[in-house]
Amino acid sequence: MSKIPQVKEFGGFPVVTAEKMKYLDRKASLEYGIPSHILMENAGRAVAQAALEFAAAELGKQPAGLKAVVCCGKGNNGGDGLVAARYLKQAGADVKAFILPPKETGYGELVVKNLEAAKAAGVPVAMTEKEGLDALAAEFSSADLLLDALLGISAVGKPTGPVHRVIQLMNKSGRAIIAVDIPSGLSTDTGHHSGVYIMAKLTLTLGFAKSGLMAAHAQKNTGAIRVLPIGYPQALIEEAAR
Repeated sequence: MSKIPQVKEFGGFPVVTAEKMKYLDRKASLEYGIPSHILMENAGRAVAQAALEFAAAELGKQPAGLKAVVCCGKGNNGGDGLVAARYLKQAGADVKAFILPPKETGYGELVVKNLEAAKAAGVPVAMTEKEGLDALAAEFSSADLLLDALLGISAVGKPTGPVHRVIQLMNKSGRAIIAVDIPSGLSTDTGHHSGVYIMAKLTLTLGFAKSGLMAAHAQKNTGAIRVLPIGYPQALIEEAAR
């Protein structure tokens, strides 16, 4: 079994495993009264702001001249991406979002809410249907910036199906990729991958750095790593450090 890197702190914040992150999210909601939708809103807003800063500094692009594509998964990582797409649109960027097909039970409540909000804000959102995946190549290559919000901390194993192909096409595009929370395809805990993974220029990890991002072998896939505060109370941050 791959070892979990024993780094305790990064960017002034505790480093956590996937299991601890889920625990802290539950605690934020149940004990501190911070609803999940507020955390997601904060996360997406922070991602959009950091993406705009990256575009200005690294690509020489201001919002009005920026073309971005946000690739969203069917879970909460995708929800974060939809919120980010909305804020990028509000800032003046030309943004499109693509979302993976839902599970048989449909998308979760937070994803549905933010899918509707993104569309209401004028963000074109299309589903990444299996038959039309290769058409995404043109969308990616004509963009300045791609956001990877495909797979979050709950994902395990090798990405399969449409997400596998979307990851390949994103990497092949040659465009700068920003990963939301963790590059899709990397293990949240160990930083290892199973052959299909995003190669990011920048990873915007949410709330706390994830242990897998600290692994030396993961650095070539994460790019620069930045921790984005998303509204956890100080007491919870201190608990995460214990």
